[in-house]
Amino acid sequence: MTDIGRGRLLVADDEESIRFAMSEYFGMRGYTVDCARDLDEAVALLGRHAYGVVVADLRLSATRDEEGFDLIGHVRQRRPATATILLTAHRSPAIDREARRRGVDVVMVKPQPLSEIARVIDGILARRP
Repeated sequence: MTDIGRGRLLVADDEESIRFAMSEYFGMRGYTVDCARDLDEAVALLGRHAYGVVVADLRLSATRDEEGFDLIGHVRQRRPATATILLTAHRSPAIDREARRRGVDVVMVKPQPLSEIARVIDGILARRP
């Protein structure tokens, strides 16, 4: 992966407080952070920017349970070099299997301290050329 997008994160979560906290925290760590509240907004941002990492909640709306997987599919199609982190409050073996099948790099259980998410992101980016 080139440096284009390396320091840029996309955070997709339907909860405003999570988007705000992650944007502030990672912005203070030197990242450029774009936030999306739903699948359509996230897909539009993917079309405009390259990202080092996409952090997606599994559930992006009240009407569908696993839109985060749909977003991961868009990432894999449009930006295959982009790393992905899937956040879910309801982790299960079935979700882990589907995440592996879809090419998710890391699955994390919500809530998660921002420092732990940062440790994972920093580790992912450090391993990338």
